[in-house]
Parts: sequence; structure tokens; C-alpha cells
Amino acid sequence: MAFKPLHDRVLVKRIEGDEKTKGGLIIPDTAKEKPAEGEIISVGEGARKDSGELIAPSVKAGDRVLFGKWSGTEVTLDGDELLIMKESDILGIIS
Repeated sequence: MAFKPLHDRVLVKRIEGDEKTKGGLIIPDTAKEKPAEGEIISVGEGARKDSGELIAPSVKAGDRVLFGKWSGTEVTLDGDELLIMKESDILGIIS
């Protein structure tokens, strides 16, 4: 894929949740919530301060992250559904 986010934006692929509950019930697609967990695919170069100094991003490609439920803009690239969001929309990195 030939896509690189600009500035402080990141490209994220959602990680799908479980198909079943802990009790073994299958969750239909209509009842599923969109996962708020994903993997960073690509990262921009970072934001700039008023002085022009570059602020390096805190995340890198391959990191698993949590983000807000309504964060980002959904796009389809090469048949994959991805999200483009600002780094500030990311709530944390899962280790």
C-alpha cells in the first residue's frame, strides 16, 4: 500500500472483536459495536510547534492502540477498511 499520512495523523486498522460472548452466544453482526482497538499501519512525520520545530509522534507502525468510539475518518485502501485519525485521538498503547 502506498499511503503515508501527513503531519500528526496515523493510519489504523481496526482489530475485530470476539464473535462469541464468554457464555458461548454468537453475536450477530447487527448487534456488534465497532471495535475501539486497532493496529497502527503508518504514521506521519509529526506535528510542528509554532517555532517550526518538529514534535515526533509517540506511536509507531505495529503498535496496538485504543481510540475513541467516534475517532477518525473511515477510508478503504486496497480493499481494506482503515481509519485516518490524529495522534491526539489515540487514548493509549496496549503493551
